[in-house]
Amino acid sequence: MATFTEQVRLLTSDDAPELRRLLDTSEYIYQRFTPEELPTLLKHYPAVGVFRGSSLHGFLLSQIVNPPSAWIGGFGVSWANSRAYKSMLLKLLIELYPYLYDAGVRNLYYSGNDSGRDWLRTTLLTQGFTQHRQLYAYDKFDYRVPTTGNQEVTIRPVNLPDDGLGGDMPALLSIEEACFEHLWRNNNIAFHDIATTHPYFVVAELNGEVVGYQFNSLDGDYGYLIRIAVHPSASGKGIGARLMAEAIRFFAGERVSRIMLNTQEENTHAHRLYEWFSFIRIEQMGFVLRKCL
Repeated sequence: MATFTEQVRLLTSDDAPELRRLLDTSEYIYQRFTPEELPTLLKHYPAVGVFRGSSLHGFLLSQIVNPPSAWIGGFGVSWANSRAYKSMLLKLLIELYPYLYDAGVRNLYYSGNDSGRDWLRTTLLTQGFTQHRQLYAYDKFDYRVPTTGNQEVTIRPVNLPDDGLGGDMPALLSIEEACFEHLWRNNNIAFHDIATTHPYFVVAELNGEVVGYQFNSLDGDYGYLIRIAVHPSASGKGIGARLMAEAIRFFAGERVSRIMLNTQEENTHAHRLYEWFSFIRIEQMGFVLRKCL
């Protein structure tokens, strides 16, 4: 009977089939990405895996959306290694840290939807991660809208040419800096990836100027409102409501059964918008953990 020496190494795009196999066959998976995003993650961001021969038994992916901040993008082990997931996670973290540090990362984040039931949270807290933020979760089960927002606002697909920072990119980066603290900001690479992998990514124009944006994703019959942002200089003009109404129209066209989102606990302005549009805050509390490298 053949035996294989265990090897931990950096993953490449060539490992995508093995990673997809593990994603399809194990329930011991944390996945902060859609299947469409996997090739992009492996291409742009450090990822490590545990192999025995040519078989992948565990993986850890990162997303460096805005150095010096990065996120744990995904983690998983095979069924055969389910009981050893804690030791495998530690092994992969130790292997991943130098790659992240060399890429300019100084803070690594992990987010979960339910602090009371998250299977990785306790383990990460023993490895130097600390509680950083709490998140509220909202769900919507219908397509009704109380307003269509400011009709002088033009909603159109995002324009991000392949030649770098042209098109809408300067406006998007300006909105990121004005609206979000560092860990939530996307950089130009992340925005290009989002435009490639998400089915809905639009900007809001007022008087010919891009003042907001939104992107969403789909998973089966579930819709995810990932991000909605309006530059503070244009707040109070019905732009957020316009973006929200258009997003719900998109989800209605896709016939999703539920629209879901997460938002920071202290983001009360956004809470009012979501509740106005009949989103219901659910009991479970999301969270963000942080580790300083």
